[in-house]
Amino acid sequence: MDLQFTPQEQAFRAEVQAFLKEKLSPELAHKVQSGQILGKQDLQGWHDVLNERGWLANHWPKEYGGPGWGAVEKFIFETECALAGAPRLVPFGVNMLGPVLIKYGNEQQKNYWLPRILNGADWWCQGYSEPGSGSDLASVKTTAVRDGDHYIVNGQKTWTTLGQHANMIFCLVRTNKEVKAQAGISFLLIDMNTPGVEVRPIITLDGEHEVNEVFFTDVKVPVENLVGEENKGWTYAKYLLTYERTNIAGVGFSMASLEKLKLAASRTLYNGKPLIQDPLFAARLAKVEIDLENMKTTNLRVIAAVAGGGVPGAESSMLKIKGTEIRQEILSLIRRAMGPYAVPFEEAAMHGTNTEPTVGPEEAFSAAAAYFNYRKLSIFGGSNEIQKNIISKMILGL
Repeated sequence: MDLQFTPQEQAFRAEVQAFLKEKLSPELAHKVQSGQILGKQDLQGWHDVLNERGWLANHWPKEYGGPGWGAVEKFIFETECALAGAPRLVPFGVNMLGPVLIKYGNEQQKNYWLPRILNGADWWCQGYSEPGSGSDLASVKTTAVRDGDHYIVNGQKTWTTLGQHANMIFCLVRTNKEVKAQAGISFLLIDMNTPGVEVRPIITLDGEHEVNEVFFTDVKVPVENLVGEENKGWTYAKYLLTYERTNIAGVGFSMASLEKLKLAASRTLYNGKPLIQDPLFAARLAKVEIDLENMKTTNLRVIAAVAGGGVPGAESSMLKIKGTEIRQEILSLIRRAMGPYAVPFEEAAMHGTNTEPTVGPEEAFSAAAAYFNYRKLSIFGGSNEIQKNIISKMILGL
């Protein structure tokens, strides 16, 4: 089943496809589609291309640099980008901090930080999780004590994605220990070049440096870097997370992965026939494709609600749960379709440095690495178990 678009929406889709054909280099698209590791230059380059066209912050209001798109245009753009092999945007500045500043920041903060997000002057990372404060985010222990015109920050954040590239970090910090946990948190913007900030790499099992620990030791942060009101940060944090969870659904990326799965299953033989013809495998493929089609519609409804002035609530939790389950199932099926070819981890292939032909189909290069890496989808952004609690509370009143 395919969504039906109006003639105007079809014209926009053709415009996006023409833009991608002109601006997305075949080399970069191949790196994305083959599961190779993208460097900062790759990510920043695509950021700059979109910003030049005015299509970077596609969910921001037009007055702040957004393109003024509706829900369908946003859906079409993100889907076509994923299908073409465009890199996924680093979300922390554009998709997370930007909406928070637009809704809760003062005019000085909007005027200063928003243009810097767009032009790439600042690379942001997220300072939420701590050792012992992951799913229970309200238990954060990093403190910020007011001292005149500054806060003095001490503590630790962990799993800071791409923090090694960042010059700025937005943090949840505890500014009051005498009240209920959620009532004593503030939202602070911290320059990572400030004395006392230390970034330590966390090397994952595949040998990659994607995440980090960040330590704060007597870090001085100007009071004007406080977003909104002191001790009201939990409200802003929840607002940010609804955007993160909606984006984690990754409809376009699931669609692209589904096409890759179908191709892999049609090329792989099982009992003398293409795997895609095997009844058991075909049934799992059909189920995940049906689930994805249903999620497309739900995703459009949530985006439309936000565009109309609403805030995604329990719906974003639904998208997060279902979206991550669908992406994980597709990656699991790709790995199964590759059979023994998915066993080795091809580090050279992941970095695009292999000079000798690799045994097995190209789809096998990243099959195992992608499968294991994206087990994290059901954990970050608030674990799926926590999302089920949110749904039961907000919708069922339990």
